Amino acid sequence: MILTLDIGNTQISGGVFLNDALILQFRHTTTQHTSSDELGIFMRSVFRENGFDPTLVDDIVCCSVVPSLNYPLTSACIKYFDKEPLLIKPGIKTGLQLKYSNPKEIGADRIAAAIGAQAYYPNANIIIVDMGTATTVDILTAKREYLGGAILPGVNMSMQALAHGTAQLPNVEIGVPQRACGTNTAEAIQSGLYYGALGAIKELIAAYTKEVFNGRKPMVLGTGGFSHLFNGEGIFNEVIPSLIFDGLLCTLKMNRSSI
Repeated sequence: MILTLDIGNTQISGGVFLNDALILQFRHTTTQHTSSDELGIFMRSVFRENGFDPTLVDDIVCCSVVPSLNYPLTSACIKYFDKEPLLIKPGIKTGLQLKYSNPKEIGADRIAAAIGAQAYYPNANIIIVDMGTATTVDILTAKREYLGGAILPGVNMSMQALAHGTAQLPNVEIGVPQRACGTNTAEAIQSGLYYGALGAIKELIAAYTKEVFNGRKPMVLGTGGFSHLFNGEGIFNEVIPSLIFDGLLCTLKMNRSSI
């Protein structure tokens, strides 16, 4: 079994593969001061509660955008799984040409998603929309060139900014609004969050198509926790919830000779 871990600002997401099939997914709230024991015990208990033996984990690979958790995570993997994880970081094989002015600045999750996208569509121009804590809209060419993209606040982050930055606006349930014109404050916020995100993504896709691909329409892939909300809007060719996990598995295969 292969354990893949995506360490995000809001959640730690895990995916377990057996013979290249994703057989288990789990989540844990990200906290800055989580100890290696807390992480290790949690992950082992997830395996056991789902009927899997944690001692059968053959390797671990992860991407992290929370540097303070890299050490306790590594320690947890060594102590509780007897495996030193492969972390996506500068110097490892990715199969991509990173055209960013400073590749060290690229979030490891963005690289993992690009690797996963390339594995699904190896000869396509691709736009990857990852809708998590932040929303990233990235470009991958058919020549395996990662060109960068845009970073904007995620849907939940935008809602929190409204609630915390104003005196009277509340938190609301994030979902697909029944109509664009809200007739009360909660509906108005829901509409603004939804159509604001939708409009931004559409505009970025249109700008990339013109600026980078000379008007030729690329493949647009959605991933991340909020991408499913926009599945009916016709902006995605496909939504792949496991895209980062798939990219992590591909990365492991490129960097571990025994896989």
